[in-house]
Amino acid sequence: MSQQSQYDTDVIVIGTGPAGSTLGLALATYGIQVQLFTQFNWLANSPRAHITNQRAMEVLRDLGIEEQVKQIATPWDQMGDSLITTSLAGEEIARMRAWGTGDDRHGDYVKGSPSPLVDIIQPKMEALLVKNAAERGAIYNFNTEYLSHTQDAEGVVAYFRNNVTKEEFSLRAKYLVGMDGARSKVVEELDLPLEGCMARAGTSYVIFKADLTKFVQHRPSILQWIVNPEAGFGDIGMGLLRAIEPWTKWIAGWGFDVSKGEPTYTQEELMKRIKTFIGSDDVEIEIEKVASWYVNQTHATKYSVGRVFCGGDAVHRHPPSSGLGSNTCIQDAFNLGWKLAYVVKGWADSKLLDTYTVERAPVGKQIVARANQSRFDYKQLKDVFGFNEGVTTQAQLLERVYAETEEAAKIRAELFNALEIKNFEFNAQGVELNQRYISSAVINENAQEIFEQDNQLYLKETTRPGAKIPHAWIIDQNGLKRSTLDITGKGRYTLVTGLSGRAWHEAALKLELPYLDVIQIGKSSYRDVYGNWNRKSEIEDSGAILVRPDGYIAWRTKTKPDSDSEVALTLSNVLNTLGLK
Repeated sequence: MSQQSQYDTDVIVIGTGPAGSTLGLALATYGIQVQLFTQFNWLANSPRAHITNQRAMEVLRDLGIEEQVKQIATPWDQMGDSLITTSLAGEEIARMRAWGTGDDRHGDYVKGSPSPLVDIIQPKMEALLVKNAAERGAIYNFNTEYLSHTQDAEGVVAYFRNNVTKEEFSLRAKYLVGMDGARSKVVEELDLPLEGCMARAGTSYVIFKADLTKFVQHRPSILQWIVNPEAGFGDIGMGLLRAIEPWTKWIAGWGFDVSKGEPTYTQEELMKRIKTFIGSDDVEIEIEKVASWYVNQTHATKYSVGRVFCGGDAVHRHPPSSGLGSNTCIQDAFNLGWKLAYVVKGWADSKLLDTYTVERAPVGKQIVARANQSRFDYKQLKDVFGFNEGVTTQAQLLERVYAETEEAAKIRAELFNALEIKNFEFNAQGVELNQRYISSAVINENAQEIFEQDNQLYLKETTRPGAKIPHAWIIDQNGLKRSTLDITGKGRYTLVTGLSGRAWHEAALKLELPYLDVIQIGKSSYRDVYGNWNRKSEIEDSGAILVRPDGYIAWRTKTKPDSDSEVALTLSNVLNTLGLK
């Protein structure tokens, strides 16, 4: 073996956030050697991301830690409406149905996925990912700064400095992945093309402790929008009060003018601002931390060069509006993880890795646009409140909205219209679950897909290649409910057919492929007793659907060929077309 082809590990990951640690967890689960590096002593030091949507939860379900997440997260039913109020104790102006908890959308969310949304702050999520990844064999290196890398046709050498001992060293791996955040050194080294702008707006955050239970226990809500024209809340005209640990730990946030530089505040100013949010002086407050962050609108159009890949916030940078950040990071990692595993194990041609950019870059572009549009959409509410029309006090605001006049009636109608627009931020199940992949890892069908409802708001379930397998409850041999998501994935391809598709089963068994499972829905092990799969499968009982390890559909046929030999040939041709060995 040449010196060049000797490796210290299979994959090196720079960054231990939601993207990096999900990738570490996936690779370790699939039996791939992986080492992760961070220059920091530990994980995220602030709450940061918190909304975990259904698709991210499905990923965590597949990786076997969904129940652990649910045990330490704020549950779905406590996430509640998003309130618009003059203060926590003050006049309530409106409520926005949020996160699929409202009566008119909850059923859509339950039908669309076996996994709920939850609210879990980034430090807790990262710790859980690290714990499970390390238990499965991933090696974590803290206090270790990534310096640079070189690559050749067979591998990558990465250079590091131990920040404790000051020792510099190098490691050689088959692949390197940069998931090192919005200031990514790896992205900079690769000179990946970035479109958009950085730091177009700024927000100040104050993390504080205060028992506010009496103000919220009757109307649980993790997000409270505070409308107070006397407070100077910045570009969107509202401040945000966010529950970190219901209902005793919070974030108060408001905008600032980036052209004037990052603001500083005295303790007295912060206390006054927090009390403005709460609307009461009779609360004991303990300020823990003050920080600023910036609103970015940037995405990479290419995610890799050679054997080096990037993902997460390194390639899509945007505000937290719509709660898409860590969710997209987790999904980037899930998409890349199984592809790296298959190439490392020799189960797939290395060209499979080219599909990572092709599939994920359009998603990154979409969510950057969506998150920023959700922030722009607050202009509708700002206009309703009249901040640009001379409204400077709470009394004027309330009079404008609640006056018994025809003019105020029109303003109230505008308010309700503005709330409808915010469904694209708070009830956009389609944005989260309607992702479609077009790549060589999918044998796409030519027919154009038609969405009968708005594809950002509503999930369209389909088995067409490039879409995620629909969720349907079936019954296993023990009489327990299992989702179709539970019997596919897990790092393997799955050929799904019915009782009349016995020939598919036999053809797959003869191939003796280590990565391919076959499931006949209708046998005693998996019965479609509700008929849900029959309604959602879009194939006949003798047809077949090939589901990728990430739950996306690679290929389908609505019926089987006439002869068993044709079935075997068809399956072999499909696998060859997908670059599988």
